[in-house]
Amino acid sequence: MTVVKHDPQRDLADLIDTISERALFARLETVRLISIAKTGHYASGFSCAEILATLYYGVMRLRRGEPDWPERDRFLFGKGHAAATLYPLLADWGFFDPRELDEYTRLGNAFGDHPDMTRIPGIDFSSGSLGHALSTGTGIALGTRMRGYDSNVFVLLGDGELHEGQIWEAALGAAHHQVSNLIAIVDRNDHSLDGRIDTVTGIEPLEDKWRAFGWQAHRVDGHDVAALLALLRSVVADTARTSPVVIIADTVKGKGISYMEAEFGWHLGWLAEQDERNAIEELRRGR
Repeated sequence: MTVVKHDPQRDLADLIDTISERALFARLETVRLISIAKTGHYASGFSCAEILATLYYGVMRLRRGEPDWPERDRFLFGKGHAAATLYPLLADWGFFDPRELDEYTRLGNAFGDHPDMTRIPGIDFSSGSLGHALSTGTGIALGTRMRGYDSNVFVLLGDGELHEGQIWEAALGAAHHQVSNLIAIVDRNDHSLDGRIDTVTGIEPLEDKWRAFGWQAHRVDGHDVAALLALLRSVVADTARTSPVVIIADTVKGKGISYMEAEFGWHLGWLAEQDERNAIEELRRGR
């Protein structure tokens, strides 16, 4: 009889490969969906592809095909204009038929440029105006705790989003109420629609600011899947934490396509046919 020994290191390496492959899948699907819509947010989605894939395949507690499982972890996409990068992952989780994405943004289709929680299984927050996801996430985290669920609530924020809405009001409230099952991730790609973040309104030193508000703060390379996975899992495993947690994930806007990287002009755009083929080849070569 052959005895197969369990190898935790091999399992971890396989998981990191899977997450990296799913991040590439999300980028390629983003290109496909935007080609249907003829406009969209390549760069914003590409900066957070590894973050999304790590959460959905390595960290969050979910059940395949059961988007409404009450004890699931929740995900709120503050920078919801990058939803084209999230939808393919939700389809991959069996939350809806992936063929529905073939009509992305078409009249009557549920899948628009921003996610709609009333029409799309697996969406926990409808975005639109930025700056409201963290306050909503705070309320959801308190609600799941009151119901006795052992659920974590993850909120992905854009760094430009920190300029807007109720972000800092929510940061104060979440720390005051010790909402320890709330984990915010800032996609720190250093660009917004209006240009580089520090030319619009500077936000550094970001970790110090969150700590001053009473949060536990960490910083990580947002494209390093192994580092992201280790940090997020260590935060989740720390059940003794008494404060909300923020992770500043340093990323590159447009990551994966050379001429989009760190170019805020690609916040919104569309690739013509040959450019799209070139972009797909470049994404595949980047693995």
